[in-house]
Amino acid sequence: MTSPAWIGFSIDRSLSEPVFEQICSAIRSKVVAGAISAGETVPPTRVFATELGVSRSTVVTAYEQLVAEGYLTSQQGSGYRVCALGSVEMVRKDLQTPMAPAAKSAPQLRPFSAGSPDMRLFPYAQWAKTVSRLCRKDPRAMLGGGGRQGHADLRRAIAAHVSEWRGIEAHPDQIIVTAGASDGVMLCLQALMQRGDTIGLENPGYAPLLHMAELLGYSPQWLQMDAQGAVLPLGKGPRTVVLTPSHQYPLGGAMSPQRRLDFIRWADENDGWILEDDYDSEFRYAGRPIPAMAGFDQLNRTIYIGSFSKIFSNTLRMGYVVAPQSLVPRLMQALGRYGSNASAMPQPALAEFIHSGEFYRHLRRVRRVYDVRRKFLLDWLDNHCAEFGHCIDHQAGMQVVFLLRDGLSDQVIQRKALARGVDVEALSLAYAAGTPARQGLIMGSCADTEDEMRPALEIIADILRDISP
Repeated sequence: MTSPAWIGFSIDRSLSEPVFEQICSAIRSKVVAGAISAGETVPPTRVFATELGVSRSTVVTAYEQLVAEGYLTSQQGSGYRVCALGSVEMVRKDLQTPMAPAAKSAPQLRPFSAGSPDMRLFPYAQWAKTVSRLCRKDPRAMLGGGGRQGHADLRRAIAAHVSEWRGIEAHPDQIIVTAGASDGVMLCLQALMQRGDTIGLENPGYAPLLHMAELLGYSPQWLQMDAQGAVLPLGKGPRTVVLTPSHQYPLGGAMSPQRRLDFIRWADENDGWILEDDYDSEFRYAGRPIPAMAGFDQLNRTIYIGSFSKIFSNTLRMGYVVAPQSLVPRLMQALGRYGSNASAMPQPALAEFIHSGEFYRHLRRVRRVYDVRRKFLLDWLDNHCAEFGHCIDHQAGMQVVFLLRDGLSDQVIQRKALARGVDVEALSLAYAAGTPARQGLIMGSCADTEDEMRPALEIIADILRDISP
């Protein structure tokens, strides 16, 4: 250790508070009290993890959270250092509790909740500074909206984002801000379809999408999955399909380039439309991001639907639609009929957050953390549950699927796990009724630390041993 101030740190596992938050709270308190000097190097993550008896990723998560809050700074090759106290917000004595005030606002999810980000990693300090700066500069802009299509600055930021990250070249006028991906899908369906129309949906797929289609009175045609992704519609079929080509939900994996071209050709020949739901494509942990289908198609017959809910905040409920120019008037007519659900207030702040680079710093940070958690989950299942099934590592996304061996019921496991406070989803429930279904467990890998996952995994292993024939 570099200083006596680092002696005496301990973890109390009897507390409900996450271990990484205990580390954050202890370091915050020492910084505020002056027990740790500005510029001092904090212990290396491996050394500190060994001394505390926790995983290295737990310490990394704590340090990265403190970097986000401004208590620590990180430089490649030199580790983490304590910031000058003047560069962080003072913590009132009545708020110096074991859990950080910002983290208190994050709801405690059951372990393995699929598709849920860890909101304890949200850059609360930087976001608050952005909102405060905009309120001082132009308070009316925070409530001014920017019209039904969304704030112009945010649409420009989204256009730059999808160009750099997804290979889509679009003008800001082709972008509509929505209240998340589901709202974007709803808007497109209302603009493109009528009650009684047939819609192509992946099988297995996202269950709420099926419920949405049924609510709107559409007839689903199931697109089965093979090694290349969703299979093209048969016969006359639908004129609109909804696909997750960059990372299929829930099985994972990416659609092959040839299958993408086949779908684009199908849309051209049948005057059809492809809704590309790209809900978590930024979370790819190896290689470069896979270009979006809308980039392949150059926004001809493909409508791209993205969301900030998974990669930034699931409470702001912000998403967007990037549409072919020819379709924008129809989408705007649908907005005129049904109204916009997107909140106006966060839009200029989110635009500024993206333009300033803070959004990408946050994205890089959480992607590193989530990658460590994903690897831990896969390794644990491989080392302790291999006799019951296996996972396919697609090196992407926010959840993994543990495919069960024959004779095990995923719905039985789901019920038993929920009764013991563990939230795993049965893969078979993602299949259309009456179609052959694989048995497996959909397990979120992002919202929980290793120390939070470990006891939940022991519960899953106990259930598997108990029901195994």
